[in-house]
Amino acid sequence: MHALGRLFLGAFALLLAVPTGSAVLVSALLIDPAAQAWLTGGALAGLDMALSDLSAGLPPEGLILFIAGLAQALFVLLVVPPALVGLAGEVLGRRGLLWYGAGCGLLTAALPWLTRGAMRSGSARDPALLAAEARLTVILFAVGASAGLVYWLVAGRGAGYRRNDRVAGGA
Repeated sequence: MHALGRLFLGAFALLLAVPTGSAVLVSALLIDPAAQAWLTGGALAGLDMALSDLSAGLPPEGLILFIAGLAQALFVLLVVPPALVGLAGEVLGRRGLLWYGAGCGLLTAALPWLTRGAMRSGSARDPALLAAEARLTVILFAVGASAGLVYWLVAGRGAGYRRNDRVAGGA
């Protein structure tokens, strides 16, 4: 019965953590000037792609594929890290604020680096590109940390079995 209650509490915590992370992501992307330029360029490119398809008499398949890819990326960035950190915290019995906040933040910030694979081979890297990647990493850490902290507030403080639960269950 305890496990079923923890499962529902974890799902509710995830239900609150994901919108918190998305709100922090949207606000950070709107505050950062480089991200504003990137968003504007992407929106204009998507609008141009959709309008060119419509003017040619084609259905806007490119726009649909773009939206599906964006939804998948947002799912990986906003749902997977708090779910994995919450599950690991529950299994390992972690209740610390640092486990949920920093762990979820580090996992969210590392996901683009992990999905990209190994560093691109090449000689010198552009300093502007490195600065943009560093800003994106900091933004993603803030997104993950905020989602992890909300998860901790709702479900993480009571994660795992308590000592009394183990003694009562084993007797």
